[in-house]
Amino acid sequence: MYVFRKITAPDAEEISRWRYPDPYAAYNGDPTSVPGLLDPRYNYHAVTGPEGELVGYFCFGADATVPVGRKLGLYDEDALDVGLGMRPNLTGRGLGLGFMQAGLRFAGQTFSPTAFRLTVAAFNRRAVKVYGAAGFEVVRAFGDRGDEWLLMRRPA
Repeated sequence: MYVFRKITAPDAEEISRWRYPDPYAAYNGDPTSVPGLLDPRYNYHAVTGPEGELVGYFCFGADATVPVGRKLGLYDEDALDVGLGMRPNLTGRGLGLGFMQAGLRFAGQTFSPTAFRLTVAAFNRRAVKVYGAAGFEVVRAFGDRGDEWLLMRRPA
């Protein structure tokens, strides 16, 4: 069972130290990201597991988008943008779908959106598979150097 709570400074600092193996190193944490993780405008929530340990995070809204998508006008107000990350040693173990479903339940109860939208790196086939299993469909591929990103959407 997952528990969601507002992110704290210790959570943000831990996330900033996360390191993923290639090809997922693009998701590595960064100490300079701590202030953004703590900014209330970005709606970051820590997710803990049964023992109270930090297992991941979700963010809802603007920080779940990418600059080229904003430039292209892809993020209108008709859906809640969802971003997420799972602790590196938990990825690739079949936990993604349950984690994603818990996040969508939390977001539905907290924000009451009409739809969910997410942006995922096109190379991340593992995440795309999980999101598809959670009911998301690819709306379009986009990028400023080719189809680097996939925009996915599902009803709430």
